Amino acid sequence: MAVLKRIWIMLVIALAPAVRAQSPKPTETPAALTLSEAVQRALDHSPDRRMAAADVAAAKVAARSARLPLLPTLGFDELMTRGNDPVYVFGSLLRQQRFTTADFALNSLNRPLPLNNFATRFSGNWLAFDSMQTELGMRSADHAERAAVAIGTRADEQLAWRVAEAYVGVSLAQQQAHLAEEQVKTAQALETTARARVEAGTAVDADALSAATELAARREEQMAAEGAVATAWAQLEEAMGAPVPEGALDALAEKTDGMPPLPDAVELALRSRKDRAALGEQLAAMRTGVTAARAAFGPTVGAFGSWEQDRGGFTGNSGNNWLAGVQVHLDLFPAARRQQLAAAKIALTRTQAASESADNQIRMEVTRAWYAHRTASQQVEVARAARAEAAESLRILRDRYDAGLATMSDLMRVEDAQRQAQNAYWHAVGENALSWIDFEFATGTLDPLRHAVDVTTAEPNPNEAQP
Repeated sequence: MAVLKRIWIMLVIALAPAVRAQSPKPTETPAALTLSEAVQRALDHSPDRRMAAADVAAAKVAARSARLPLLPTLGFDELMTRGNDPVYVFGSLLRQQRFTTADFALNSLNRPLPLNNFATRFSGNWLAFDSMQTELGMRSADHAERAAVAIGTRADEQLAWRVAEAYVGVSLAQQQAHLAEEQVKTAQALETTARARVEAGTAVDADALSAATELAARREEQMAAEGAVATAWAQLEEAMGAPVPEGALDALAEKTDGMPPLPDAVELALRSRKDRAALGEQLAAMRTGVTAARAAFGPTVGAFGSWEQDRGGFTGNSGNNWLAGVQVHLDLFPAARRQQLAAAKIALTRTQAASESADNQIRMEVTRAWYAHRTASQQVEVARAARAEAAESLRILRDRYDAGLATMSDLMRVEDAQRQAQNAYWHAVGENALSWIDFEFATGTLDPLRHAVDVTTAEPNPNEAQP
């Protein structure tokens, strides 16, 4: 038994490394969700994007369909008929090449016997000229296709804009929650110091009570900040269109440069906005439609032809015949075409008005976003300086309080000022990031995959005061 026990122990020792190697690894903390990843996930799950892609596909099909009149049509028919109609019998016998002298008899002509006719027919048509209507229709369809592509691109930009704003909201809420947590720790340390001083007889009980009240207020703010994070994260998931495990995001960065002068920004928007490009393509399509409606008054020239084989039965001798011709058609009373031309002109006038209104709207949006971002950038600079001053004032007053040269009320007042300065700074950074996103969206230069470089950073902010 002792030998077996030693063998068992040796086996356990030998197999232990293998067992440890096969044991599951501890769950790793999920990597931070970058803004680019959030936008990409939103694009992958967006039903609006799928609808836009379907519209583009439909426009491509319409563009290909507009070219079909250029192609000839070719048809095949297999017919079987039977009857005693005199004209039918007379013509069928001729087509079958079985007409004889006896068929000229009056009785055979007037009251023929029923006749079978089996016909195999190939027929074709080709529209050789239609006064440029087909070519103009092709141009209009091409403009419509490019308009659909531009609308789809703008839809992607709008989705990226929504996700970016929600992402900034979560990042700002997380930063506010972090500040609230640090302020709770500071309030706890202050309360501990106040109680120690009361016990040592160097402070009154009111100092300890004030410190406890301050700690309770900071804890309430911490709970509110945590709730704000949960709400902001739900808004981000809604914008992305898919649930995402809650975790860390990239920190907000200051974006106070790179904005062109206002006239250049307006000109850039008029060149870059995809919705304006879509209106331009629609306007071109409407102009082409008016030209096509005028061309419809012109003549059309077509060619046609057929080849037919006729038999008296499924098999047997048959007759072959063919027919070809050219047709010129001109509508002498084009009342319907006049109404179509009037409708095309009305549609063109409406699209022109919509294009002018869109230009005015773009100028207004760019101007508003430009001034909003300039104001937000200035607020960041002011808030940064105020935060630094508040931190220095708090440091000085803490030293004075520790030396017994300042009261608890003075210290709490400066603590509150420093807290407000911290919150104001990060609020200004958040507004700065949001205003920059709005500015890029207004100018049509929003690039979803580049936004993480513009308004977020994976590195800690060097200007952030340490607790």
